[in-house]
Amino acid sequence: MKLLSFAIPCYNSEAYMEKCIESILPGGEDVEILIIDDGSKDRTAEIADAYASRYPTICKAIHQENGGHGEAVNAGIRNATGLYFKVVDSDDWVDQDAYRSILAKLKELAGGNKHLDMFLANYVYEKEGAKHKRVMRQTGFPQDCIFTWNDIRHFFKGHYILMHSVIYRTQLLRECGLELPKHTFYVDNIYVYTPLPSVKTMYYMDVDFYRYFIGRDDQSVNEKVMISRIDQQIRVNKIMIDEFDLWKIPNLKCRKYMMNYLEIITVVSTVMLLRSGTDENLEKKRELWRYIKDKDIRLFHRLRRGILGGAMNLPGKSGRKISVAAYRLSQKVVGFN
Repeated sequence: MKLLSFAIPCYNSEAYMEKCIESILPGGEDVEILIIDDGSKDRTAEIADAYASRYPTICKAIHQENGGHGEAVNAGIRNATGLYFKVVDSDDWVDQDAYRSILAKLKELAGGNKHLDMFLANYVYEKEGAKHKRVMRQTGFPQDCIFTWNDIRHFFKGHYILMHSVIYRTQLLRECGLELPKHTFYVDNIYVYTPLPSVKTMYYMDVDFYRYFIGRDDQSVNEKVMISRIDQQIRVNKIMIDEFDLWKIPNLKCRKYMMNYLEIITVVSTVMLLRSGTDENLEKKRELWRYIKDKDIRLFHRLRRGILGGAMNLPGKSGRKISVAAYRLSQKVVGFN
């Protein structure tokens, strides 16, 4: 069994996928690299096959009909042989010093008598043209030890675990029934959110591991692109709403974290609908909140009472201006595109 499986979803990624793969190869025989060609029309498949041929004990090329990012991740989970599982998007890469530290720690923990469910590290916004590279840490989480939800001191508004932060135990992903929807953007949030009630043990290492490139005009987190795909963001939001009755999550801190997470995702949906400024999307914003209310009235009031949820629902044009101003501030603080 490999220690760590990397899944690299690739769609027309010929221009940058080699940088990503080359950054992971130094893991050697401890890792496997699943290069998933999601129906690409450029040289992606050829590059994937070349790496599989050159490094047959490390790299595996998987070719499938186009199913979107989520189906590529599903293929990675289905094919992974590693004890742990990590997704790295094909335009991102990993830091070598942090990588070595993480592999050493995972190897140590794998030999212990406790299952580790989730390993966390930092990610860095490699924003095009930005001199300052913002590091996103797991603030409030214990460091350099195995811990549980009950050991987390506090959660900060605006902080949540992204796919870039997390390494999951592979079998946990299978046992919790994670299956990402096809042909849908923004499924990263489902990937992180769905396994959380199954997570019992965690480990956080304060190293800047994942380098998240941000700045391409066609990138899914570009604001104009997000608005044009708002129906997919709403779909992901509703899947997360439907996934659990959060009031039945037995661990109170896990429940609180998941509610905060859902609030943030709902705020992103809401602010993008507000940013578009169209009557159609303003109605979609009202419909989303009606959906939550009809699904779970307690959850509706919990999200509306939250600082972020409240700011997104101020009435009238002046309220919308305040909401967008708050969003603009968060853009500068967090570094989104």
